[in-house]
Amino acid sequence: MSNVSRKLLPSTSALAAFESVARLGSFSNAADELSLTQGAISRQISGLEDQLGILLFDRSSRGVALTEAGRAYARAIGGALSQIRAASLQAMTKRHGDTLNLAMLPTFGTRWLLPRIPRFVSAHPEITLNFATRIGMFDFEQDGLDVAIHIGQPNWPGAECTFLMEEMVAPVCSPVFLAGHVIEQPADLLPLPLLHMASRPGAWTHFFESMAVAGTPAPGMRFEQFSSVAQACSAGLGVALMPLFLIESELAAGDLVQALPQQVRSPSSYYVVAPITRVEFRPVKLFRSWLIEEVGRWRDEPYYA
Repeated sequence: MSNVSRKLLPSTSALAAFESVARLGSFSNAADELSLTQGAISRQISGLEDQLGILLFDRSSRGVALTEAGRAYARAIGGALSQIRAASLQAMTKRHGDTLNLAMLPTFGTRWLLPRIPRFVSAHPEITLNFATRIGMFDFEQDGLDVAIHIGQPNWPGAECTFLMEEMVAPVCSPVFLAGHVIEQPADLLPLPLLHMASRPGAWTHFFESMAVAGTPAPGMRFEQFSSVAQACSAGLGVALMPLFLIESELAAGDLVQALPQQVRSPSSYYVVAPITRVEFRPVKLFRSWLIEEVGRWRDEPYYA
């Protein structure tokens, strides 16, 4: 390797020290995180600065702060270090079979997918599953992931989207809220406090359009998380549009009830998504086939709506 090539490849220990200081803003905190002395961290950073020929940190009596060049370098190497960590994790967790790194939606994952995962593990004990939580699109390669469960449209660039299921939503609320309000038809919902999810800003508009109801929905509380909407509904704060299959426990316990019997098809559907480079990867193929079978099994369950 030439001297120039060596200069362009700093040691991983120096990069780890730099990334830790940049993230934590302190040599001493980085030393604690990496189980090194503060002096060792300082030497790693100084050596890296000498190798690159730039100043990465401004040092003062008040502490350290990234320089403009340091901030740019931290952004540039962050993705590479994440890939190295993901590759190392995969190598460490891989045993006598394959590893599948799966991104799942938070609520769909915990309430629908994970209770069924033991059947996949039983059928394919040679595959090690690693789970991550993701909402929306992301970079599979940068995040070190092989496959994802996605809700939306089948328009993920550079990936193959396989349809799993549609999503039917219905207005739900607490029994106390329902007892205190007259809700006999969809139009009766218009003046009521309607709860919204930030990720689905047009859900109520779509519902009323589907029900041929004219009018503007009343403004209401907005939430980031599905679980927060369910809790707000249970507390009697309003009516929310929710997929019934994801709130089975709340419905069974009587914490939530349907405000109306009508359901509408959400504009979004569920897909299993794999990057083109991983479509033929054996664990991806097996997981996708199993997941499609599980959806079919679920459709045959008596409470499927």
